[in-house]
Amino acid sequence: MSFDALVFDPRDVDLARSPLAGKVDAETYVLGAFNPGLTRLSNGNLLLMVRVAEALRTPIRDGHIHAIRWDDGRYALDQWPLNFVDTADPRKFMMREAGWKVMALTSLSWLLPVELSADGTQVETVHYDRAIAPRAPYQCYGVEDARISKVGDRWLMTTCSVSPERHSTTLYTSDNALDWQLEGIVLDHQNKDMLVFEGLVGGKYWAQTRPLGDLYFAYPPGSEWRAGPSINLASSPDALHWKPYDKPGIRPHAATMATARMGGGAPPILTDKGWLTLWHGVEPLGVVGIYRTYWSLLDRDDPGVVLHTSHDPLIEPRAALTDPLKELMYLDNVVFTTGIADAGDHYVVASGEADLACRITHLGKAAFNRG
Repeated sequence: MSFDALVFDPRDVDLARSPLAGKVDAETYVLGAFNPGLTRLSNGNLLLMVRVAEALRTPIRDGHIHAIRWDDGRYALDQWPLNFVDTADPRKFMMREAGWKVMALTSLSWLLPVELSADGTQVETVHYDRAIAPRAPYQCYGVEDARISKVGDRWLMTTCSVSPERHSTTLYTSDNALDWQLEGIVLDHQNKDMLVFEGLVGGKYWAQTRPLGDLYFAYPPGSEWRAGPSINLASSPDALHWKPYDKPGIRPHAATMATARMGGGAPPILTDKGWLTLWHGVEPLGVVGIYRTYWSLLDRDDPGVVLHTSHDPLIEPRAALTDPLKELMYLDNVVFTTGIADAGDHYVVASGEADLACRITHLGKAAFNRG
């Protein structure tokens, strides 16, 4: 790795220019500026679409915990009695005795476009005037984790939209990757980490998806696969209406616990060997687990055929990167890759580090020769 550093963190966000500024009746701060979508602009520079998690400075007061909710252009503060919630995970709180898992967030997320130099090593411009905030009831708890793909002359951006109605994937489109049009919901409840392939396959749009749930059926004894969340596939004639693919995609392997849980990372890009896809694997540990980045190569004509998967991590969490931010940290052992851009003899890879900051890593293309 010739370059591997944090390029944007909570200290770089000017909350006076936040979409929430002056609209929340409480002091807020930046919990994290992380999990950035990545694409190359027409001027040659790179663009990060940074998730800014804006949280209440004092969420607990007067025997209640509070959360921010968008409400038709304004922002409301909701409250729950402390004896009704579990606050073990700093990113959220769980409702006790709800009958099933019900949670709320300690922050509301919006998206901030940050323009980087062509090599991704320095910030050129922060486009506060083009920030993306909730606009619909299905986004009332925030817009999260953008992934950007350029297909032809158009940019497609998937995001996770959060609300009590559903936890869905929404699509934005753009002609320049700076001005975005909300197209609406494209995947329903708890189907997230949607990554649109950067190119058509058989004349159709293709995407990786990751449905979640609490129940999975066991593979037969001795199977090479482990039951659990997997990276699935879907295709579409228009990027709006998606049909799940019959074949499985990338599945957890029984030989390792490091990828017992997995999900999509960077949108697949086409190489001379097939579709290169970077994804995250989660090894169970503590509340959150250890997140690492892995890669696979998919057949160019049938992405349901996995040509190669690396069981060795490509990118791992690096405590040295976040040492200067120790006073801001609330998680560790997490790297969450969200974008990739071609840079000639290497790739520029964008990740969220520790759910806190944006990390840029240069990876030589030789790292993928094993495929």
